[in-house]
Amino acid sequence: MGIAESTPDELPSDAEEQLRSGEQQLELSGRRLRRLPSAVCALSRLQKLYVSGTGLRELPEEIEELRELRILALDFNKLERLPDGLCRLPRLTRLYLGGNRLLALPSDFAQLQSLRCLWIEGNFLRRFPRPLLRLVALQSLQMGDNRLRALPAELPRMTGLRGLWLYGNRFEEFPPALLRMGRLHILDLDRNRLGGFPDLHPLRALRVFSYDHNPVTGPPRVADTVFLVGEGAVERMAERDEPIPRPPARRPARAFDDEEEEDLLIGSAGPRALGPARDNLRALEAPPGLGT
Repeated sequence: MGIAESTPDELPSDAEEQLRSGEQQLELSGRRLRRLPSAVCALSRLQKLYVSGTGLRELPEEIEELRELRILALDFNKLERLPDGLCRLPRLTRLYLGGNRLLALPSDFAQLQSLRCLWIEGNFLRRFPRPLLRLVALQSLQMGDNRLRALPAELPRMTGLRGLWLYGNRFEEFPPALLRMGRLHILDLDRNRLGGFPDLHPLRALRVFSYDHNPVTGPPRVADTVFLVGEGAVERMAERDEPIPRPPARRPARAFDDEEEEDLLIGSAGPRALGPARDNLRALEAPPGLGT
């Protein structure tokens, strides 16, 4: 049986029941939607909106009417651009845009000053979006599986950043700007083209560094408090005085309360935030929609 397609301007039949719970949350994930129903934008008190994996191709400018929105999940759709109206959501703290077709972000994206978690993995970004440099409150930035080759020298302006995922890009050299990210807790550079690393001791807050599937012959030089993932990591950590911490079981991100999820997103839980085996860093990346 196929997924029922909603009419362009109407709310789904179960929307009122969802909203009646008092949580001001609307789940539209998995439905067939080419555009967001205009009636959704009239829900001025809505705080959480999940529209993952619907085939969505566009968003209306009227989305800016959702002034109370805190969480917006638009991952695994077919969005090629974002409307300026999305940049005028003053309370938005978490935005999930992974698995779309985005080439860039709007210049007004920097207006999202409450944003602390942005997942934009699996798009077509060739350059680091400069509006992000002005998001000083951003803590978690997921940019894996894009087409980045370099990072801007101004990256250290993002003083709030604690977790940065850059796996699956096209870096051939370790970006020098990263050495000045002294507050970074988690750094993931899996699946790039890196042939070596500088001394990473300047990253004094670093707790997790993943460099797997790069053409390197061994781990970088890091503090003994850093959990490593990659070629030679287990052997290097075994040489330390402290035992290797055992990661806990994985839980999807949307199962967490705000404080617990923040621990995962910014790495304040340290190695205990890691999942089993090769999925260790992916425990921090569980997509927000589609049944999680």
